[in-house]
Amino acid sequence: MKISAIVLNKNEEAMIRDCLESLKWTDEIIVFDTGSTDNSLNVAREFSAKIFKNKGNDFASWRTEALDEAKGEWVFYLDPDERVTPLLKKEIEAEINKDDQAFSVFVMPRRNFLLGKELRFGGWSPDYVKRLFLRKDLEKWRGELHEEPVFRGEIGKLSSPMIHLQPEKIEPALAKSIRWSGIEANLLYQSGHPLITWWRVLRMGLTTLFERLIKKQGFRDGVEGFIESIYQAFHTMIVYLKLWELQDTDKLNK
Repeated sequence: MKISAIVLNKNEEAMIRDCLESLKWTDEIIVFDTGSTDNSLNVAREFSAKIFKNKGNDFASWRTEALDEAKGEWVFYLDPDERVTPLLKKEIEAEINKDDQAFSVFVMPRRNFLLGKELRFGGWSPDYVKRLFLRKDLEKWRGELHEEPVFRGEIGKLSSPMIHLQPEKIEPALAKSIRWSGIEANLLYQSGHPLITWWRVLRMGLTTLFERLIKKQGFRDGVEGFIESIYQAFHTMIVYLKLWELQDTDKLNK
């Protein structure tokens, strides 16, 4: 059985090379680009990846459009900041070549790293993601931000984890927060969220910090756990500040 690997990309020059290196065993690599201005597509060409471009829409649409280009009987989604380990590769190959395969979708564990430290608390573990699909049973993806697959069939579980690397430099981390927080804020705005005030922004940030650092014991990951918990609180406050901006703009236009 052949397998197509799909990678969504936008300015991931710093991450995408090792990602594609870990996918060289697949039969086809598809890089679906959503508006890169860096050297990431040249890196993709070094791996003979098939490149497709689309600047609009959302994550679900991009994953669905990339699916339409896949030729393999199985499709495997990997993000630029993720890596396939040799054990995971071996397990995937064994599963997709079973004659009596009972599953159409597989979830797999993900190990999350920040600054070289694996995050085991703060909500980062256990972390299972749906990434391997029998092509004919995957219909589409839906959801603007936390997209989910729409599929037929049963779900199986792999035991070997993939690696997920958090950005080690502040610039790409901030770029992703700015991008994703805008989507999150717009979803809250469309849902008719109550009007934002300064104390609500502060409360949401502190609530996230308590949830990550104390309730989910992020402090047990040491300095890295503190950094990640604080950053998640910061991201939450950006979301609500952007929601505040949308609501203010709405009031001015009335």
